[in-house]
Amino acid sequence: MMRIQKYLSERKILSRREAEDFMRKGFITVNGVVVRELGTQIDPERDRVEIVKEAAPALGKKLTLAFNKPRGIVSSKIKSEGPTVFDLLPQYTYLNTVGRLDKESEGLLLLSNDGTITSTVTGIDHRIEKEYEVTVAEPLSPSKLRKMEEGIMLSDGKTLPARARLVSPHTFKLTLKEGRKHQIRRMCDALHLTIHQLKRLRVGPITLKGIESGKFRPLTEEEVAAIKETK
Repeated sequence: MMRIQKYLSERKILSRREAEDFMRKGFITVNGVVVRELGTQIDPERDRVEIVKEAAPALGKKLTLAFNKPRGIVSSKIKSEGPTVFDLLPQYTYLNTVGRLDKESEGLLLLSNDGTITSTVTGIDHRIEKEYEVTVAEPLSPSKLRKMEEGIMLSDGKTLPARARLVSPHTFKLTLKEGRKHQIRRMCDALHLTIHQLKRLRVGPITLKGIESGKFRPLTEEEVAAIKETK
């Protein structure tokens, strides 16, 4: 047995939040009966869960963009924090950032109105890879990269195992499967490394290839499906 929200989320139909909203609005049926109680559980092998036709306008057209965020731009809609991604993309203010890159970081940022994309990339139940290129002031040593791979104890616990690869004496690539606030900056600080540049290169199967700084491109249906299928 499982809750309807989990059932729809696992099948990449709706995010859990979207499913709860649809249930409140009477858009979800189980075996032909409208269900509004959020705690309702179903048997995936026996029960038939459907979204009613009247929900079509609420589903709307889903869009996900890959944006190459420049340094100095804020990943939010809060103008008091500084210039935002939506100042650069005013035609897409109806989208939301999928996670964040801090103001001084740059690189790949996804924007979407697809709740399933957001939950796949940022949800605690998912471990989608995110790859970064980091340049620091101090010379790098194999032991410091090894510590990053093994995990570093931070104030909110030890980081998960990662992959680190030396690019040059002062630059390395780091692949994570989690996204704590300012995680890489805190990891480097713990190792007494001073970051000069922090750039996200990849989120799951999506890369920055062909996207200049400050520019974007819509993801294809195949790319969206590839993200949703990421374990």
